[in-house]
Amino acid sequence: MKSVQLQGKLFFVGAFSLAGTSVIAARVISDRLGVFTIASVSLFFALMLLVPICLNRLRNALRILTPRTIGAVLTQALFGMFLFRCLLLNGVSRTSALEAGVLTGATPAITAFLAWALLREKVGGKALTGMAATVAGVLLVQGLSGIVGGLNAAHLVGNLLALGAAASESIFNITCRLSVLQKEADGAPLDPLVQTTLVTFAALLFCAVPAAFERPVTRLASIGAAEWLALLWYGFFVTALAYICWYSGIKRCGAFTAAAFSGLMPLTSMLLSAILLRENTDLVQWLGGGLVIAGMMLIGSKTREEPA
Repeated sequence: MKSVQLQGKLFFVGAFSLAGTSVIAARVISDRLGVFTIASVSLFFALMLLVPICLNRLRNALRILTPRTIGAVLTQALFGMFLFRCLLLNGVSRTSALEAGVLTGATPAITAFLAWALLREKVGGKALTGMAATVAGVLLVQGLSGIVGGLNAAHLVGNLLALGAAASESIFNITCRLSVLQKEADGAPLDPLVQTTLVTFAALLFCAVPAAFERPVTRLASIGAAEWLALLWYGFFVTALAYICWYSGIKRCGAFTAAAFSGLMPLTSMLLSAILLRENTDLVQWLGGGLVIAGMMLIGSKTREEPA
């Protein structure tokens, strides 16, 4: 059991570290393309990688899909890919990539709360303290906007959208774990590769219609190599590989483990924003990020007691 949990945690490290790079990729392309165009193209690239790899397994899975499984796939696509990407991409265009990345640190606290409220997973003192630390870190980062550079409406909206992305990710985390528990009761859960492919395809359907109103062909023709590389990264790594790791992890670990390791997403975003985008940071901002990471570690201490 311990080895299974360790495997799950390693998958989560890969999933959330890759997911953290989404803020950087979004910053590169958010000013050049519409939100739904970015999402649609990146999802299309992901499917180009996924479908050839799992074609036979995908055919077998399609023959035995149940209405409940289809509902779970659509729900995960809606919250985990469609809403998360739309909110994050809109948010990062209205605030700094660093702040957007750190504000996604609300995900561990929201996920932990939903795990307690909906899945009835037990929550102890350390987990409660961790949730409080995460919320405090998020508030500190938001308050920083008023301390440095002035708080304006556009900046506030961007941060709220980033928090909305965190909430969507948290709902996705819980629905995935609930789906695993239901499938374990009925039979074997979907293969992670197949599940990633189905959810990606459903998300593409959600994004394609609004993308058509963003003049996608004209705008895609005007972008350069850096933007195309960002789209490929978003598709191959942030979508395909990250979600394969995610589904592999959630099969092996509970929602509190997912909550704890989702803190790696803002940590990765914050570090990459400072290193690659040269965004200014100060002690207050790093303190807020530190509280988010402390919250992740405290929530993660709960995972020693949970079943695989």
